[in-house]
Amino acid sequence: LQQRRGLRLSAPATIQVTVRDALNQALDEELERDERVFLLGEEVAQYDGAYKISRGLWKKYGDKRVIDTPISEMGFAGIAVGAAMAGLRPVCEFMTFNFSMQAIDQVINSAAKTCYMSAGSIAVPIVFRGPNGASAGVAAQHSQCFAAWYGHCPGLKVVSPWSAEDAKGLLKASIRDDNPVVVLENELLYGVPFEMSEQAQSKEFVIPIGKAKIERQGTHVTVVAHSRPVGHCIEAAAVLSKEGVECEVINLRTIRPMDIETVEASVVKTNHLVTVEGGWPQFGVGAEICARIMEGPAFNYLDAPAVRVTGADVPMPYAKILEDNCIPQVKDIVFAVKKALNI
Repeated sequence: LQQRRGLRLSAPATIQVTVRDALNQALDEELERDERVFLLGEEVAQYDGAYKISRGLWKKYGDKRVIDTPISEMGFAGIAVGAAMAGLRPVCEFMTFNFSMQAIDQVINSAAKTCYMSAGSIAVPIVFRGPNGASAGVAAQHSQCFAAWYGHCPGLKVVSPWSAEDAKGLLKASIRDDNPVVVLENELLYGVPFEMSEQAQSKEFVIPIGKAKIERQGTHVTVVAHSRPVGHCIEAAAVLSKEGVECEVINLRTIRPMDIETVEASVVKTNHLVTVEGGWPQFGVGAEICARIMEGPAFNYLDAPAVRVTGADVPMPYAKILEDNCIPQVKDIVFAVKKALNI
């Protein structure tokens, strides 16, 4: 009726988008925007990707822009690094980041170090992306989180998205960056829908690398996480809110460079810190956050020791009950917050 009267109907400001579709949008928009961008990896072309992230892109852009590779991570990662050095902007997909161990020499020695070793004369604008960390029922050799591994290495930028907006904005920023960027996605998030704002639906939407986001305001404790555990932290915060405890949940988004300033400002306000991650505890992302807080001005505002919630310090078991006990759950975060607050 309104349309018949000539009234313009406005589109809804937000829409529901899965992480899979957000990543697909980002790749599509960047392939369209810059002819130097191309995607390569195992089954990314004719099969539309092992997780359907590249659905429709081969049909749209053809063999030169979306390239199926042999099962040889060291080989196709090396080809991608060489292409980046020659002026192209490759997006190199690992079917899982566990397989990136086959190519880690190319990622670190060829990609990460070249700009420094060439005194800035050779840029390596490349993105290494794919699912990272534990999935479900895939055991030890497919469940490792590489955030700490790649976050350890100068010369790399490392991002770890949670929501659909994170996935789209960070992937687009990574493709446009002139440095090697590792994009650590999560397989269990691919099918999860998130609200996407009107701004994020734009083809020019990017999220700056190195900037965390406060997902929930709070006053009693700062809870910092990245990737899938961000959702667990928000769930734990809802449980604790019913008991009068208000958590400030920070979505780290970027592992390197780390936005420690946002964490510090939150700790100054709440006086307590809990870190949550799916990776192993030793030399982990949480350990780095705790060290940076201890070394900086926010340490003087802590009223209690920081508490880390991590994956269990064992290779991932196959059995579901054991797997569940190896990955941080909502109850583990609730327990850690109460420990930090001594309640």
